[in-house]
Amino acid sequence: MARNIQSLERAAAMLRLLAGGERRLGLSDIASSLGLAKGTAHGILRTLQQEGFVEQDETSGRYQLGAELLRLGTTYLDVHELRARALVWTDDLARSSGESVYLGVLHQQGVLIVHHVFRPDDSRQVLEIGAMQPLHSTGLGKVLSAYDPVAHSEVLEADRKAFTDRTVCELEDFERILDITRARGYAADVEETWEGVASLAAPIHDRRRMPVGAVGVTGAVERLCQDGEVRPEVIAAVRDCARAVSRDLGAGRF
Repeated sequence: MARNIQSLERAAAMLRLLAGGERRLGLSDIASSLGLAKGTAHGILRTLQQEGFVEQDETSGRYQLGAELLRLGTTYLDVHELRARALVWTDDLARSSGESVYLGVLHQQGVLIVHHVFRPDDSRQVLEIGAMQPLHSTGLGKVLSAYDPVAHSEVLEADRKAFTDRTVCELEDFERILDITRARGYAADVEETWEGVASLAAPIHDRRRMPVGAVGVTGAVERLCQDGEVRPEVIAAVRDCARAVSRDLGAGRF
């Protein structure tokens, strides 16, 4: 069995200690509570402070939790709320489209799948929650790249790999696709990531009208497309789903 990393265990214990009881604690209090030497405790606190997880009051010298933990917690809550708000609507989209539905958010220069509804048939399928998709070639990724400034910056810096002979990799061509995505309100991927597979996605916005994710369907080209283009009824269904989730998040009408 792999051994735990002691310094990380101590840092986690320190954060839990600061999260409960008194609002601020001094070095001596923290060290004695955790059974650590002052030098060891100070070294961990200094590292946590540099990373923004802990802050030190200039007057008293006491420590408290830092703003970075709040940011991480808010991100978790945002994703949790997004998924909770989307559950009913993504189920409806899977039924109406007959295809797999994916909910994705930006994560580490890619799209993290946070919810996946199986295609409503008897075929064998694999749950893909936690899987990553590329930003530049998938419907979900293009939507995030078009509407989220952070995603746009990251996709420009990333290695835009050619997965098939239809993958758009050149910057000028890719930017043109993002312009079209913004004008249409959705993005398509027809065999740009996987041979024989197409996807379509639309953006989800929150109460601040900020993009917080994307929802889309993925399926065989022969089912989703007609004459090389995604069928209009699929586009309408995906956009309706995205609007419904956005309204539930407080975005109002789009």
